[in-house]
Amino acid sequence: MLAAPGFAEHREVIKKTFQVKPGGKLFIDSALGSINVSPGVADRVEVEVRATVKGASEKRAKEILQDLELQFKQTDNEIEITTAKQHRGWNFWQNIGRRLRLHYEIRVPEKFDLDLTTAGGSIQVDGVEGEVEARTSGGSLKFGRIIGPVTGKTSGGSIELEEGRGNVQFTTSGGSIRLGRIDGDIIARTSGGSITIEQARGTVQANTSGGSIKVNEVHAAIQARTSGGTITAYITEQPQEDCRLTTSGGSIHIYMKPDIALNLDAKTSGGSVKTDFPVTVLGTLRRNRLEGKINGGGPELYLRTSGGSIYLHKL
Repeated sequence: MLAAPGFAEHREVIKKTFQVKPGGKLFIDSALGSINVSPGVADRVEVEVRATVKGASEKRAKEILQDLELQFKQTDNEIEITTAKQHRGWNFWQNIGRRLRLHYEIRVPEKFDLDLTTAGGSIQVDGVEGEVEARTSGGSLKFGRIIGPVTGKTSGGSIELEEGRGNVQFTTSGGSIRLGRIDGDIIARTSGGSITIEQARGTVQANTSGGSIKVNEVHAAIQARTSGGTITAYITEQPQEDCRLTTSGGSIHIYMKPDIALNLDAKTSGGSVKTDFPVTVLGTLRRNRLEGKINGGGPELYLRTSGGSIYLHKL
């Protein structure tokens, strides 16, 4: 929206500092705005809120900032930052959001828990050790290196985590999920994009309705399901549990080390099953179905596709 003639852009910066100890918690619940959290010094939380109002007179800009009702509260080792959305309707925030832009720039001790919520922007977190929860209805989630469990949910963007040491649970309705090296169990769900995992040292549960799934290195069991693309998985260690991969819209490519031992159950309605591994066949051998033991058998490797072929490759 263009600003009306004669209306300047009004900016206000709010700065707060709170004395804390490592191991505390930061809680943010904002009706709008982006959030960026990074490590600072060990004994304080430093907050900088940048507010920009466009297309309004100076008087109206001040009224908008007052309506925001930005509040700060410290209880022992916990910091809470909130806006007035609890008693404001959706139409109010929709109108305010056309003119007001908020950005939270926050530094915390390296060891600190985070609980972050915004209804109108992206969230970025990097370099912290602790439990991280992040939720947004209108943007992406981006995490750098996190030591501790991470939970993220967005209705309007992608999710990315470069490196994690802890369990990961991500859900998005409108974008892709991309994970780097993860030392923990992974649950990744999206309705609108692909899922890519560089390295998973724990179990993997990956579900998407709108894209492909690729896991470049999995060290434990994997469960993957998609309705709209191919599945590619590199199994680099012997699974101790069953693996299940299904797709309705593409092929399945499994890459395994030569000594992996599994019970194979592979079937396709739209192609063929091809393997580099010797298989002790159980039942009738068919072009689109292969069931048997690889290297004497082990946990089940269940593969199903309705829209392509199935390939088992040796690494």
